[in-house]
Amino acid sequence: MNAAPTSDRIPRRRLRGALAVLSACGLLLTSCTATYLRLSAAHIPAGTEATAATAAVPAGLLRYYQQQLDWKPCPDKPAFQCTTLKAPLDYAHPDAGDITLAATRKRATGTGAERIGSLLYNPGGPGLPAITGLWGVADAFSSSVRAAYDLVAVDPRGVGDSTPVDCDTDTALALPKAGVITTAGEPDFEGVDAMHEKFADACQLHSGRLLPHVGTLEAARDLDLMRALVGDERLHFLGLSIGTYLGTTYAELFPSRVGRMVLDGAVDPAIDGYHRFLDAAHGYQVAWESFAADCATRADCPVGHSVGHSVEEANRTLDALVAALDQNPLQPGKDVTITGQDLLLVVTTALRTPAWEDLRVLLSKVAHRVTTAPQKLSAADQEDSFLGSFTAVNCLSAPLGPRFTPAQAEAALPEFVRVSPQFGAFYSTYLQWCAHWPVGPTQPSHRITAPGTPPILVVGTTRDPATPYAWSQALAHQLSSGRLLTRNGNGHTAFLQGSTCVNTAIDRYLLNGQLPPVGTVCT
Repeated sequence: MNAAPTSDRIPRRRLRGALAVLSACGLLLTSCTATYLRLSAAHIPAGTEATAATAAVPAGLLRYYQQQLDWKPCPDKPAFQCTTLKAPLDYAHPDAGDITLAATRKRATGTGAERIGSLLYNPGGPGLPAITGLWGVADAFSSSVRAAYDLVAVDPRGVGDSTPVDCDTDTALALPKAGVITTAGEPDFEGVDAMHEKFADACQLHSGRLLPHVGTLEAARDLDLMRALVGDERLHFLGLSIGTYLGTTYAELFPSRVGRMVLDGAVDPAIDGYHRFLDAAHGYQVAWESFAADCATRADCPVGHSVGHSVEEANRTLDALVAALDQNPLQPGKDVTITGQDLLLVVTTALRTPAWEDLRVLLSKVAHRVTTAPQKLSAADQEDSFLGSFTAVNCLSAPLGPRFTPAQAEAALPEFVRVSPQFGAFYSTYLQWCAHWPVGPTQPSHRITAPGTPPILVVGTTRDPATPYAWSQALAHQLSSGRLLTRNGNGHTAFLQGSTCVNTAIDRYLLNGQLPPVGTVCT
């Protein structure tokens, strides 16, 4: 790929604001390519049963499965233990070199018969560290689950404290002076294409050897390695958002090694990259209009002039705020610029939470052009490492990483605007995310049935914007042993989001293997 010449440069925080996609916005094997099927058969012999934690593995992988983990108190989190382990860069060629995986755990509080094993946790992303994700939620698990399980998280390859994807955008990336949307309100597809081309060039320059080996297929194999090293015969797993895709991939690769698996806010592995973002655009429209309807009941609603205002009025108000900021951005600090597209980014982020008070406050401040609006508006807290790992994982998966040209993305714009008048244009530009990525997808879109697994619990929220409810329905139907638990509510994912019904159902499943009755709907 050749970098387009340019004399302008977008500061890091503008790059972050333009490129940062939502963290849970936020995707294996029976239908994969014949090449990968042959590799899989070579490493996991057909019919092998996981009768022990270290089930038979090929000689080339044995040294990885026989490691001894050295758990020590985490420097910044003494209540947790931390360790590192080695994994092959390329499972098909174990002699090609190693990568490092970082892991953390919180030991189970129970003893004896109370203890079940380890529960591996992945919060989604992709590109977000699982370690810090577990640190943030471990104490919110019920005392019964904390007694039964060591809570364990592994930063996926390419992410966090594991061997990271490094795109070095500080020194290597010069971008054309183009935002995601022009001041006229139309997507700048050519500008977005140039941005992604230069970003891809920088990632290839600094992490080219790693990029082909950070996909979900490899991350699922790393999960199996971790399962063996913590001494479990079966993998007990809780995955949220795109973490559900990791769990689904594991179930297809290792059906006989699946234990109790919860997939919350599921990704449908049969979707393509186009519908990944089209469905999300529609999901955020539904969530926004749900917010607007709630806001209409409140006297302090910032997107209506009186109690009882219409959703249409809220839509017009949001459009006006976005247009005003694109034409005259807020500048709350040196080198910090808040445009209308930054506002859309933070609105979609806020819509993933089930409580909307912060969003009302934020929109009120923006409407009054308060320059001390929360710093998160600028998306300046997005790390460049997140952008690299997010892109690297997405682009190896057909369901996650569309590769549209500017002309193709522009042709899709009317459909995106039709399903989402407020967010469609914004999301149409994400169709170009992987157009210049140096590694093609290794995971095709296809239905995953994972025959031979124990029951798998799939959880979906009816107005989940990032992983629409229809995806959870589809996955539960595809899986040969899937059972759907529905939360009728707002926000992204359901576990630990305030529903006693959901939390209790998940606890019963994790502790006793007890599935909720067919058709269970929680609030």
